[in-house]
Amino acid sequence: MSLKSVLRGTAVATLLFAVPVFAQTAPTPDSAPKAGQCERGGGHHGRHGGNKFGRMEHRLDKQVTEGRLTQAQADGFKAEARQLHEEMKAARAASNGQVDEAQRSQFKERRRALKEKIKAALAPTQQGA
Repeated sequence: MSLKSVLRGTAVATLLFAVPVFAQTAPTPDSAPKAGQCERGGGHHGRHGGNKFGRMEHRLDKQVTEGRLTQAQADGFKAEARQLHEEMKAARAASNGQVDEAQRSQFKERRRALKEKIKAALAPTQQGA
């Protein structure tokens, strides 16, 4: 076998393997992972905003799609949760990341009250099921 035919065969084989790679299109924004989503898709870190309120918003949206809450109720709960979250962040920022025990317990109580309001709104539909 001549050196020329070996080189030609190698070049053809390389092109056969390389062409499909070059033929792939660039990833579209739809196919790329969304911001805040884990690439593996498993676990719950980063899927819904990375905080309890993000997950709460997701659960409220799910309740709306299931017909257990109205969109207005869910929007009100989301706004209240967002406001509480912003107040918590502001208090933490004002005190250099350290919130005293009294403020912490106050925020916990307000979060618990919000969860109770959500449960109360869902209670009539849970009894009927």
